[in-house]
Amino acid sequence: MSIVRKKAPAFSAGAVINGEEMIRGFSLDQYLGKKYVVFFFYPNDFTYVCPTEILAFQEMLAEFESRDVAVVGCSTDTVETHLAWLMTPKKNGGIEGVTYPLVADTSKTIATNFGVLAGEYGYNEENEMVFDGVPTALRGTFLIDKEGIIRHSVVNDYPLGRNIEDTLRLVKALQYTEKYGEVCPANWDEGKDALKENRESIAAYLGSH
Repeated sequence: MSIVRKKAPAFSAGAVINGEEMIRGFSLDQYLGKKYVVFFFYPNDFTYVCPTEILAFQEMLAEFESRDVAVVGCSTDTVETHLAWLMTPKKNGGIEGVTYPLVADTSKTIATNFGVLAGEYGYNEENEMVFDGVPTALRGTFLIDKEGIIRHSVVNDYPLGRNIEDTLRLVKALQYTEKYGEVCPANWDEGKDALKENRESIAAYLGSH
């Protein structure tokens, strides 16, 4: 079941901030009423596709921040593993230089509540608790507005890296609709025509494309 248009699940967890500081009690609540949030999950530290995505978010961080957007990453690794990876140079497969927060979902409850944990707990015939699937997060991306409501989500399987530029495009689209009250058609980007929610606007748009 989609959680788009619902309140983002609350959590308090360990995280690494500013690329070097381990903290407890990190929460998205700090951004309520202040910033939009791009909250994304990735499977594991010290892997292959994950650093390309994490570093791509860092490369575009200034563009997100210029639009009042906080970028926050999350995996089921520990804060210690996050920090070790952040301290590892890029040439050695690390993500040194990343400054936005990385949350440690060691209990797997955050990924579960956001619907991106690749499996679930259950019981076998001996009534023993077992995990069916892979106990790490899929590549979920969530765009959360300033009121804490999820406005967009997309979930990729492990081998499929996400498009960071399209995440930024969706931020622009959301902010445009909030400001002007218009809706954004297929492949909309900043500077392109949007639509009013009436037949005349749609007809004019379709007739010009």
